[in-house]
Amino acid sequence: MTSAPDPRTACPTPAADVLAELTAVLAGMMGVEPQRLDAQDSFRLLGLDSMLSVEFVAALNARYGTRIAATALYEHPTPAALARHLAAELAAPAPASAFAPAPATAPVSAGSSVPGADTVTDTLRTQLAGILHCAVRDIDVSAPFDALGLDSILAAEFLAGINRTYGLSEQTDLLYDHPDLAAMAAYVTARVTDTPVPAAGRADRAPDPAQPPRAVEIDLNALLDAVRDEVLSIDEAAALLAARSA
Repeated sequence: MTSAPDPRTACPTPAADVLAELTAVLAGMMGVEPQRLDAQDSFRLLGLDSMLSVEFVAALNARYGTRIAATALYEHPTPAALARHLAAELAAPAPASAFAPAPATAPVSAGSSVPGADTVTDTLRTQLAGILHCAVRDIDVSAPFDALGLDSILAAEFLAGINRTYGLSEQTDLLYDHPDLAAMAAYVTARVTDTPVPAAGRADRAPDPAQPPRAVEIDLNALLDAVRDEVLSIDEAAALLAARSA
């Protein structure tokens, strides 16, 4: 029995073909005909909001076997630019270790095997490295999220990825209760295995006034900018503010 070929090891896909497929995916999500989308227009101008951006990138990663982050839409802000980036990703040789954690990023369903703590840690570490644009090995699992550079906007993206991967619906205050990757992975593992979360996971951190919840502190001006630039929706911004005042 042969396994399905990895899209990255197959014949390179020309940028024009990637653009056509990418445009078809985007048009389907937005409910319009592909020919109505101008490949030179920005995703923002085309109407792609933050939630659709996450869904769009997830669809592309599933189609091509890549692991691009949602922030790629800001670095390559038009369909044409993103298609060139994707084509280059597909043409580049993929180290075997670079995609080892990929199966663990699929949403956990009732019929799937339950991931262990090490698997969850590796998955979250890979997702966080993608958001922060750094190597996975540079992520210290015991370092506070704010020390790693995770601001309120990136924290919202990170948490959205956790919820999407594991079928959860956690709020941003989770980053206050579990302020580093090791603690977060332990919590997520407990949730997906239906194991009671140890009281120490919350109680030994929250009451300590010497450790302010900087990972979820919110710059109101930055939040307003994010909503105006459609990086966050109004609902997402409201959720962040609710977590701040809780």
